[in-house]
Amino acid sequence: MKTFTIENETNNITAHLTAREAASVAGAERFASAAALAKLAADWPPARLIEIWNSLPGATPVRKFKDRPTAVSRIWKAIQSLGEVPPAQSVQPPIKAIDATPTAPQTPHVAAAEPYAKGSKTNAILSLLNRPGGASLHQIMQATGWQAHSVRGFISGTLGKRMNLTVVSSRTGEGERNYCIKA
Repeated sequence: MKTFTIENETNNITAHLTAREAASVAGAERFASAAALAKLAADWPPARLIEIWNSLPGATPVRKFKDRPTAVSRIWKAIQSLGEVPPAQSVQPPIKAIDATPTAPQTPHVAAAEPYAKGSKTNAILSLLNRPGGASLHQIMQATGWQAHSVRGFISGTLGKRMNLTVVSSRTGEGERNYCIKA
């Protein structure tokens, strides 16, 4: 059974495959059922529930909920798909974090929070982009074996849109394109 954590400061929700994995997350509350989420949410201000809902991918933004149980129920249903890998996409990360900060959308701490399979191309690209100074287009192409257009598409689509990371693109003194994740 999946166990979820929600970070107290950022409202990042993360799905974990085991309770032990979830217990290792510092500064976060854990829940594994709708009832446990409702118990946690009993002390939250309504604005926090709205922020969480509005940050969920594919959720229609709301200004208020009818009541707290409705909000908890909708959030619980929406997060059930977290951590599931679509069958047609084998390179997808096993866990996804959601950012629900008041100024959403901001860059969530996804790159550090999500465990990617060792040796995966996503992990390799994130490692390169998290280095001081980032990585050049050529370095990413060498690490993945992809062509330039595939790297650019991955950065724009997967990192930028799906993972909501801010990737900064610049030119080096030699005119080569360089990418890094904005902290």
